Amino acid sequence: MHEMSLMGDILQLLQEDAAANGIGKIEKVELIVGEIANAMPDALRMAFEIFRDENLHLFTKNAELVIQLEEAKAKCVLCGKEYKPDQKIALCPSCLLPSGKVLKGETFQVLSYEGSNGK
Repeated sequence: MHEMSLMGDILQLLQEDAAANGIGKIEKVELIVGEIANAMPDALRMAFEIFRDENLHLFTKNAELVIQLEEAKAKCVLCGKEYKPDQKIALCPSCLLPSGKVLKGETFQVLSYEGSNGK
């Protein structure tokens, strides 16, 4: 499950940023995860809970992860049809060719995090 690795990388970045900004404990992390970003929200939540419980020096006991799902959208470069792909390379439902350009749905990023300077 690569979500553990992804979450570990995110939390390393958050820890560095929190330290630089005088934040002692993180209370909330908000991510944007695209439908075709190759990251499963449930697995990310599980990874977050594991890291949170093992890193109470960084997180409050009840720190939460909020995930905003970004809907996938693509447009065929040949016929111009917009459609919802189920993966990054998907057949256009109109011309049945793998000629779609993904417009959205691949995002995987930290939107924000909240914390306090309290211990």
